[in-house]
Amino acid sequence: MDPFMQAAIDEARLGREEGGIPIGSVIVHQGRIIGRGHNRRVQQGSAILHGEMDAFENAGRQSAQVYKESVIYTTLSPCPMCSGAIALYGIPRVVVGENQTFMGEEDWLRSRGVEVEVLQDATCVALMRDFIAAEPALWNEDIGEP
Repeated sequence: MDPFMQAAIDEARLGREEGGIPIGSVIVHQGRIIGRGHNRRVQQGSAILHGEMDAFENAGRQSAQVYKESVIYTTLSPCPMCSGAIALYGIPRVVVGENQTFMGEEDWLRSRGVEVEVLQDATCVALMRDFIAAEPALWNEDIGEP
């Protein structure tokens, strides 16, 4: 297992243990994690703290050059909001744990020149399938579905 995807999975598990949604993310610059996060919408009462957004928040203020040299790992295909942040900051590569339970804006990211690698990791799939089965209303809220 890639240690950075494992770190994203650890973040996802932490989010679920806290009563939230099991999606985790890390931002890696030159082989070092500079930001890590997990979906904290429930925990923080936030409208925007998806896993990737939390990782950006926790990375703090970085130069454009740092982000242009970084890779973001996320356990789930990034939604439109998170994809927008990835494009805004010029992250050139996204490693996605899985896109079977939710397909985000991978094609849009690719159209913007972002390399998107999808692992279809069994652990990531199981985390989301179990969560969606247990909390369908909360999942729908997270992705903006009625």
